[in-house]
Amino acid sequence: MCQKVYAFTFCCILLLGLVSSHYHVPDRDLFQSENATDQQIWVDSVFNSLTFEQRLGQLFMVAAYSNKGKAHQEEIAQLIKDENLGGLIFFQGGPVRQAHLTNEYQQMARTPLFIAMDAEWGLGMRLDSVLRFPKQMTLGAAAEEVLVYQMGREIARQFGEMGMHINFAPVVDVNSDPDNPVIGYRSFGEEKKLVSRKSLAYMQGLQDHGVIANAKHFPGHGNTSSDSHFTTPVIRSSKESIVDVDLYPYREMIDKGLMSIMVAHLHIPSLGSEASLPTTLSPKVVTGLLREEMNFQGLVFTDALNMKGVSNLHKPGEVDLLALLAGNDVLLYAEDVPKSKALILEAVADGKISKEEIDSRVRKILNAKYWAGLHRPQHINTQKLVERLSNFGTKALIEQLYASSITVLSNQTEAIPIRHLDTRRMASLTLGGKGDTFKSYLDKYAEFTHYTLRSNSNQYNFAAMEENLKEYSTIVVGVMGMTNNRRRNYGLNKEEIAFIDKLQENHEVITVVFGNAYSVGNFREQENLILVYEENEFTESLAPQVIFGGRPGTGKLPIGTDQQWVVGHGIQTPSLDRLAYSTPEAQNMDSRELLKIDVLMEKAIADKATPGGTVLVAKNGAVVFEKFYGHHDYSKSVPVNEKTLYDLASLTKVMATTQAIMFLESRGLIDLDEKLATYLPELAGTNKAGIRIRDILTHEAGLVPYIPHFTNTLEGSEWKKEYYSDKNQAPYTLPVANGLFALQSLPDSLWKWTVASNLRYSGTKSGRYSYRYSDVGMYLLHRLIETRINQPMNEFLEQHFYAPLGMHRFGYLPLQKFDPGQIAPTEDDRLFRKTLVQGYVHDPGAALYGGVAGHAGLFGTANDLAKLMQLMLQGGKYGPVEILDEETIEKFTRKHSFRSRRALGWDKPDPQPDKGPTGDLAPPGTFGHTGFTGTAAWADPENQLIYIFLSNRVHPDAGNNRLLRENIRSDIQDIIYKSINSHILLAKK
Repeated sequence: MCQKVYAFTFCCILLLGLVSSHYHVPDRDLFQSENATDQQIWVDSVFNSLTFEQRLGQLFMVAAYSNKGKAHQEEIAQLIKDENLGGLIFFQGGPVRQAHLTNEYQQMARTPLFIAMDAEWGLGMRLDSVLRFPKQMTLGAAAEEVLVYQMGREIARQFGEMGMHINFAPVVDVNSDPDNPVIGYRSFGEEKKLVSRKSLAYMQGLQDHGVIANAKHFPGHGNTSSDSHFTTPVIRSSKESIVDVDLYPYREMIDKGLMSIMVAHLHIPSLGSEASLPTTLSPKVVTGLLREEMNFQGLVFTDALNMKGVSNLHKPGEVDLLALLAGNDVLLYAEDVPKSKALILEAVADGKISKEEIDSRVRKILNAKYWAGLHRPQHINTQKLVERLSNFGTKALIEQLYASSITVLSNQTEAIPIRHLDTRRMASLTLGGKGDTFKSYLDKYAEFTHYTLRSNSNQYNFAAMEENLKEYSTIVVGVMGMTNNRRRNYGLNKEEIAFIDKLQENHEVITVVFGNAYSVGNFREQENLILVYEENEFTESLAPQVIFGGRPGTGKLPIGTDQQWVVGHGIQTPSLDRLAYSTPEAQNMDSRELLKIDVLMEKAIADKATPGGTVLVAKNGAVVFEKFYGHHDYSKSVPVNEKTLYDLASLTKVMATTQAIMFLESRGLIDLDEKLATYLPELAGTNKAGIRIRDILTHEAGLVPYIPHFTNTLEGSEWKKEYYSDKNQAPYTLPVANGLFALQSLPDSLWKWTVASNLRYSGTKSGRYSYRYSDVGMYLLHRLIETRINQPMNEFLEQHFYAPLGMHRFGYLPLQKFDPGQIAPTEDDRLFRKTLVQGYVHDPGAALYGGVAGHAGLFGTANDLAKLMQLMLQGGKYGPVEILDEETIEKFTRKHSFRSRRALGWDKPDPQPDKGPTGDLAPPGTFGHTGFTGTAAWADPENQLIYIFLSNRVHPDAGNNRLLRENIRSDIQDIIYKSINSHILLAKK
């Protein structure tokens, strides 16, 4: 059985050395580095080089932006030069612009600057062009803290790239009040131990990798319904309650080495704050509670001093002095530094605060700067900075964080995960947004019809939609476009919610809420409900995977909702071992190496080896690479996309005929060593009677490679009238090409011609035939299969293989289901059909069989083809379906002959380098096949790897052999293996 993407997470983490099993508890002063002597020398040197007034500058951090004009930049530069600022807190802008400014500011600074940011969900919270991590309430739903630690580590790496030292995160507020307008989704949740565990993981991820974490908003901003950005919130909780709940995470973090805390602007009478002296300005809170009672030794930051929670009470400068007197070390977002310094000097002169006290705080700041690396030269390398910030590993981690948080709140009908795909009709309905990614990933699992309910719908719209949906048994509803505004019910429309509640009367409904956790109270009546907390490309792609069992549902609700769902509620739904969709790095592969596939494909298209194609790679049960290249034709009329169907040519031999033979053999309905005449009595007395099934499968039956049956139906270059008509009318009802219909009984003639064909000379005394690849054996097996199953092979395969696996864009006779524009054309056939072949099988013999043959005729997409290959890797199981068994698959996919590399039906790598159909790096256990139209499918059990290549290289000329001659398919396969090896080498480094 394959290792799925979710199970592989921890192996990947341990391999990369990104996680320690125990959080580190410091056994020395918080900011003391390994080399205490050097640190002391540096701190003394900097401290002694400054006058007292210059030292005062170290207490201040001002706001800086990289998206403001020259005047702002000059203002900041002047403050740095004149006031010897301690640091900057950057807000909005771009990473490269900020990096250039940081370099300039650090160069002009007398004392190296602390560079900080509010980056609760990473740099993307403030900067453009950078990936965003999940918000904290989303992370609160994740089952394991290890991924949150990983996030802290990755954010620390990004901070290092940007020359930054302090992240004002995590938010450790226990969000006790659902009406909280400022914390809410910024909190990990409303249970103190949950908040503590997640906060510790985030803190350690940052601090273990060189960035100072900052716990906020002390002593707790979670139990308020007002916003300190606009007013001073009043919290009426008792001290006992605050100590028990709000301070619990702080105590845990302080015990584990928390380096800094931010004090909020709150009025909490039980803690001794006053209306004019909120917590930031209260000595009883900052000094008495935080420093003395809780023994916090780290840096104490004010919250931004421009916020109305304090700025409404005191003027700039005055508020800074009050904050300093209260016990804060760093005055954040100071609005008037010169005035503040002047007032502090007056306070010293008046004896309100001593020089020694201020000097001790400056020394603490300098020690923190040394710990953060500011004793070393500060310069940011801006080359490829954006690419370095959001690398492929970043994306993999973000995906895993979102995946681990998805929470199944209700599963009353046990609809999640959806099990049987061939017994239901499915539709999706999106409310409040387009949900294009959501829909496209639903399509990867099953056939959906998609509907959108427009905003502000009325009763007539609802009635019309109900009519549209009446024929579907299962409806997946995506609730999108939500807001975080509780007072406006998160942007939800009550009439729409009532409509989806009503849908449950006649349909199985699965509702996915892409938004605020507190909004789920609106969906109490939903029988099957999934919460994914946020709406973005990641969550839209992940939710369908949980719905269909590509991934398990593991999230736990971080809040409670009116007694119905308590904190920690979450129904664990299983994986069904269907394909997941992930990133290369999550499966220990290197995206940078895989990008070389783009180069090969672009060159192949430019050289006209093929007009386009699809490449898919799956590892450990997860598709990690699926790209679409070029167009259907050289006129570039239709770009290749996920819906493009390709003529699979000889992949039919293993995806149809061999599958059916394996099915029959595993159930004892045929014997591979039995002669054909045993099952096909009509062969008695012919040269085919004694051929064994096994020999056909290994291509050692003495059959000729190919019989051009179509030539029997031509007179010179013209069609024989007894065989063809340009009209679909009896007896010419067999479609062969657009505008060409063959005699309905023509397949019977082909069978007679096949039976009458000669065998090759064996050339051996034993009479055993040498290996020679042949289509003809598949004609014989096709007949045998239909005799044993007593139904057309295409119907049998659809019922027993394709439909149960959700392969809804796969099978014979594609024009019966799909528009020709979705099918890549093959040859402009001037010899036989005298037209462009599109939607009809390229192989002439298969065409004369009515499009259903043993050697050709299948059409499909890479995604659906991967499902059948994954079934092979999983011992015949996929989803809830078990079609084959491991013993049968092992028997058919191992090498069976000393005369060739072949298995039974399946092709194998050639042991000689630069020979055979695979890349040189494919191990011996690999099995698969190629197709004449430019297709290939390979599975590697050793590496749990699938590689699929689809193209229409025969368009418009089947004589175009550049794809094979230039080794495009095999070279891509080698790139895939190198991506595994290079990732392992990178991890070792």
